Amino acid sequence: MNYNKNFYQIKSNDEIFCKIVEEKETIGYYNLPYQDTSDIKEFAKTVKQKDIVVVGIGGSSLGTFAIHQFLQHKENDKKLHFLESTDPLDLQRRINKIDLNDALFIIISKSGTTIETVSILKYLHSITAIDSKNTVCITENDSKLNAFAKSKNIKTFEIPKDVGGRFSVFSNVGLLPLSIMGLDIDNLLSGCAEVSNSFFEKKEYFNTLMEKARFIVENKNRFNINVLFSYSSSLEGFNKWYVQLWGESLGKINVNGTKQALTPIGLIGPVDQHSFLQLIIQGKRDKTVTFIKVDDFKNDMKIPEISLTYLDELDYINNLKFKDLINKQADATIKAIEDLEDIPCDTIILKSQDEYSIGKLMFSYKLVTSIVGTFVQINTYDQPGVESGKIILKNKLNIQDKNKDI
Repeated sequence: MNYNKNFYQIKSNDEIFCKIVEEKETIGYYNLPYQDTSDIKEFAKTVKQKDIVVVGIGGSSLGTFAIHQFLQHKENDKKLHFLESTDPLDLQRRINKIDLNDALFIIISKSGTTIETVSILKYLHSITAIDSKNTVCITENDSKLNAFAKSKNIKTFEIPKDVGGRFSVFSNVGLLPLSIMGLDIDNLLSGCAEVSNSFFEKKEYFNTLMEKARFIVENKNRFNINVLFSYSSSLEGFNKWYVQLWGESLGKINVNGTKQALTPIGLIGPVDQHSFLQLIIQGKRDKTVTFIKVDDFKNDMKIPEISLTYLDELDYINNLKFKDLINKQADATIKAIEDLEDIPCDTIILKSQDEYSIGKLMFSYKLVTSIVGTFVQINTYDQPGVESGKIILKNKLNIQDKNKDI
């Protein structure tokens, strides 16, 4: 008797690990920490422009923005801009901040036909020169954007076909603009490699990430909302990157035809202590919470020794460093949730605001995403729900264009 099955089951950690090892042969992001960055760094040294303009959307910009925002204090004197939205007011406002005569435009699209990116490229082309002196393109080697670039002798950098957009920040997509901004991309990749090596050698990160993923999967029907509570304003971009990574990768239909529902929410502390925290503490128990803290902000700014009329009851905060205040606020919130004993939570502490730390954090989340996707037996790397909307939009615009000609 032969017996075959394809229904969903929660497999053992060893089975999941074997599948991740198999994925490593065909899914390119796993290998990005070990790439040669010499070409990127050499090009970055040649860039003289002051305004660096990333034209891309979603996976072509969110990861780069996340790292840029986290590490702005370490960047050079160039200015990094992001053009992604087709909101005309926002687009105009952002372009007005760019010196078009002293700008390098980095056009990023994996497919080469992303409608938002091409729309903005067309507009830029109408108001300034787009040529080999001020433009580079990052795309797949056989894309139409690549062909456009070659027709104008514009330098191109490749996005490997086996690296999906939302997993591409450690490819040329992110490394090129970040290197131009003076960040240490090798240290960034070293952070990624630390996590990757530890996981695939079944050391510390193997146990940490597998345990986190397994808990999420085994409790996904009860706790189907995953809240990221980041205690640093510089992590707001990371939160947005996480929302795309988690939502677009894990919101799928599995082999049973069952819709998976793991909803990501990104919060910033202490700001959201005054809004969403109430829902977490007294609302429905359908959320897990992950706190992220920065151990050392490397900034000693203090609350001054000042007593204010009618506010002297708060004088106990005088001389307290702001970095200590925000971490004490985080600790108080964490303790309040832990004391309830019915909200699953964990805490990630980043040693400092540097390339190595953000590399470790982002690569960890990529791995957790892949592990969860393997557990629930979905294709973590496609996005058919997004593609359907693109097809509808294309058809609507084609019909509108045809009607103009009648």
